[in-house]
Amino acid sequence: MGFAALLLNLLHGPNLLQPSWLIFAVGSTYVLFSWLLGGYTLLRWPWLRLRLVIQRLLITGLATLSSLILLGWMLDLDRYSFILLDRIVLVELLGLQSAFALFIRLILRIISRSLSRPVWQLMAAPHHQNDVLREWQRNPFVRPPKLLNPRKLTNSSSLDSSVLRRPFSLAVAHDIDLSDHQRSQIGTLRSQGVVVTTIEDLAQRQLERIPPRLLPEEWLDLSDLPWTNELSFQRKLKRTADVALAMPMLLISMPIFLILSFAIWLEDRGPILYVQKRTGWMGQSFDLFKLRTMRVAGANAATPWTTKGDLRVTNVGAWMRRTRLDELPQLINVLRGEMSLIGPRPEQPRLDDQLAEQIPHYRKRYWMLPGLSGWAQVCGPAYPSTTDESELKLSYDLYYLRNWNLSLDLLIFFKTLKTLLKLRGV
Repeated sequence: MGFAALLLNLLHGPNLLQPSWLIFAVGSTYVLFSWLLGGYTLLRWPWLRLRLVIQRLLITGLATLSSLILLGWMLDLDRYSFILLDRIVLVELLGLQSAFALFIRLILRIISRSLSRPVWQLMAAPHHQNDVLREWQRNPFVRPPKLLNPRKLTNSSSLDSSVLRRPFSLAVAHDIDLSDHQRSQIGTLRSQGVVVTTIEDLAQRQLERIPPRLLPEEWLDLSDLPWTNELSFQRKLKRTADVALAMPMLLISMPIFLILSFAIWLEDRGPILYVQKRTGWMGQSFDLFKLRTMRVAGANAATPWTTKGDLRVTNVGAWMRRTRLDELPQLINVLRGEMSLIGPRPEQPRLDDQLAEQIPHYRKRYWMLPGLSGWAQVCGPAYPSTTDESELKLSYDLYYLRNWNLSLDLLIFFKTLKTLLKLRGV
């Protein structure tokens, strides 16, 4: 925003001298909408279509323009004294800023594409290859690895020239059967500077999740997790942060809770709270509290997956689900030590039993306390309605389980805040 303001100052001269608070407000508003609308994530996706890049930048500019015009109207500011809020000046400023932001991103795209990055090659068993490629095809912004036939690790003293034609890195699946000579050739590649890793490590690098079907049965032991150590400093700090944040959040949200409670009762005169058994730490069940978002069902009624446009959801409930305000009572679960602010979302025990039979490593998601929000909620499907979506959700939970630390919790917290501000739910 500083570069655009400098150009605008050259056009308008001293008339553009404005209070520092106003300049800060204009700049902060643009930064906020860039963050909310994905303006900064464009830097991570150098292969995103140019049309989508321009679209996001224009939406960011228009959202900022509308907000600042509304701010000037609400504060009833004199546009002659606060010329920075004049519509013509704002259009010029945001137009210059959008053009400058597009220019920077185009330069970064050119630089990123010109860098000689090694191509990832993958060696996996034939029956496993489709599963591997399917996981990468779920993410359109990541280039899938190329399959490498183990036969290209020839019996000759030097590797097949087609393998070394260009720089590459190698990921090896756990279930592939390699001869001693092929393993020796892989060692030769490693000595030549080729990065050789596992398919799990490659998935964590590129997908930021760990697909359960790509893992061996003995993957991860409970003793490997810092969370299981009761003397762990990170575990104690996480619990302290949960209590320190949940208590004031619960007190601050009480007026909202009362308003929502009245709205829920007013719509269908039904109960306000919904209490349901959920699976928690190490498979132990607990009572989870929520503001009711669905119509009251019979005592023995089945509880199927919630789907998009589910007719059971009330009008008030639909709005609460978008804002995630129906989860407010779970702050009580956090204070009781049954949940954490950040962690895998708990499911119904009955549903857990079904999914555990179909999805490998499913039970491991409860090796940590369940949370109000988690890596799966900010990256994956908010409300999985099929076994396939539940498996995708689990892959994010396993990534969180494997990489848990306080910095990852902090990242999830800000991603959750971003999601809530966009009214997209978690």
